[in-house]
Amino acid sequence: MRDTERTDGAPHSDGLAFAVDRESAVPPSAQLRDAVLAGVGDGTLTPGQRLPTVRGLAARLGIAANTVAGAYRALERAGVIEGRGRAGTFVSLGDDPVAAEARRIALETAAALAELGVDRDEAIRLLTEAVAARPGRG
Repeated sequence: MRDTERTDGAPHSDGLAFAVDRESAVPPSAQLRDAVLAGVGDGTLTPGQRLPTVRGLAARLGIAANTVAGAYRALERAGVIEGRGRAGTFVSLGDDPVAAEARRIALETAAALAELGVDRDEAIRLLTEAVAARPGRG
């Protein structure tokens, strides 16, 4: 099997080691998002590295292109990846490592709250309370 055809979660030539766990209660888009976050966090995916195309990754994983596109949009909003039009999608250069880490934590927290069934407004309220409750912080 060629490297680009692997579906077992082993590393591919693009550095994204990921396979959808169809038995998981976590939606495939969240699994993909978490895999990219983990890859960026552990250095497997490096700043400026090109990610697979939406269609290519969807075909490789056996999921809908809209699922991959949704995960990419969430990661782009969080500043983890950036779309460069026809050039493709890349891991953000991450000029500010503190901001990048804060975005990663915020995205993971939002995902965890969503998985618990907490709606957007309640999640914002909870996070606002948590930030306000920190001692010595404004």
